[in-house]
Amino acid sequence: MSRPRELSLRRQLLMWLLLPQLILWLSAAFLAYNMALVYTNEVIDRTLAKSSSALARQVKPFGNGFYVDFPSAARDILQQDPDDRVHYMVSSPPEAFLLGEPAMPRPPAGIAAKAGDSFFYNARMKGMEVRVAAQYLLAGTEERPQLMLVQVAKSRALSTELARKILFDMGLPLLGLMLLTSVLVWGGISRGLSPLRSLRRRVEDCSARDLAPIEVENAPNEVRSLTAAINSLLDEVHGQVAQQRRFIADAAHQLRTPLAGLKSQTELVRAELREAQPDLPLLGRQLVQVETSVARAIRLVNQLLALARAEPEAGLTLQALDFAALVREVTTEAVPRALSARIDLGLEAEAGAMTIRGHAGLLRELLANLLDNAIQYTPAGGEVTVLLQRRGHSVYLAVQDNGPGIPLAERERVFERFYRGSAEGKGKGCGLGLAIVQEIARRHGSQLLLADTPGGGLSASLQLALLPA
Repeated sequence: MSRPRELSLRRQLLMWLLLPQLILWLSAAFLAYNMALVYTNEVIDRTLAKSSSALARQVKPFGNGFYVDFPSAARDILQQDPDDRVHYMVSSPPEAFLLGEPAMPRPPAGIAAKAGDSFFYNARMKGMEVRVAAQYLLAGTEERPQLMLVQVAKSRALSTELARKILFDMGLPLLGLMLLTSVLVWGGISRGLSPLRSLRRRVEDCSARDLAPIEVENAPNEVRSLTAAINSLLDEVHGQVAQQRRFIADAAHQLRTPLAGLKSQTELVRAELREAQPDLPLLGRQLVQVETSVARAIRLVNQLLALARAEPEAGLTLQALDFAALVREVTTEAVPRALSARIDLGLEAEAGAMTIRGHAGLLRELLANLLDNAIQYTPAGGEVTVLLQRRGHSVYLAVQDNGPGIPLAERERVFERFYRGSAEGKGKGCGLGLAIVQEIARRHGSQLLLADTPGGGLSASLQLALLPA
């Protein structure tokens, strides 16, 4: 299964704002370069046209031929710059060399030019790109008309260099402007997304116990609409949590009272039956089973209510309390049950108070469930030990027994609700005890760990942070 792509609103905004800007900058640079080439070619064309006209004036008909009045000084002026020299050729008839350089490229086929009008074309001459200006001139007499072709060429290197210089002079300011615009766009996006960051922090600060509406000041309409939708959802969740709490309270009231009454009536019937009809053992055993089932139902209800209180949605507040005193009290309350099961229950606790931040009712339920499981699954004559120690800035609690333990393969699943392990205890559990303990441990920032004891039993332990003295 492919992972979903991580989309960033900031990245998308930057891409859609800066990418078109970069494309526009490149397009502007391309257009500027081509326009510079057009203008430089136009300037060069005008210069070449004037040169070709001036050269044509130096060639004059004389009888049946031509008289060339082209002094060497003018020739030197045309050839004084070796990097940007002007090449020329006069031919009459066209392509029949008369004056200049015979290597002058001929006009391309298909050019229709009138006599006396200049035309231009690009060509290669001696391995370099040149721009050529040419014109046809009528010469001779009416009886013997002649056609003369005058060509003047100049290297295109100068026009290319001028176009690059113009591009460089225009491109650098445009690039600086683009970078400045990018910085402004980045700042604008960061400022525009700040209400979303503020909203994210406020949502992260929310918890299941605090479902108050979120308020974002000076936010745009889009963020306000999103905030209104989140507040509507929080209000709906708050109503559902409140309804769940009312249901738990009503269920506790409606279930505990009749179950307790049923248990009392069953005990009374069994006692009267034993006095009146001692010879009916089958009916007595059936009443004992009914009483056991009622006791299990009462315990199941109590555990469900404890599990509901342990969940984060219950909204319980953690307060400072003496954990050592609470452990001693709960352990003392479990002594009668341990004695009736012939279990040696002991407490090994360091002296002094151990102050933590927690919920007394939930922690009482945690230790009571651990002791109940240990007593239930430890055989008669076994031992259950409660350890309470300071370890650095934490308090360590462990309930150890020498019972059958829990196989490694089941130690993850025993924390699932209503899962019962393969080991059968003396009682009939509901599969909620360890799930409740783990949930309470998580509410207090800890985790229940299961391990083997040296004697072959099970050790259930957790650590809670101590408050500074």
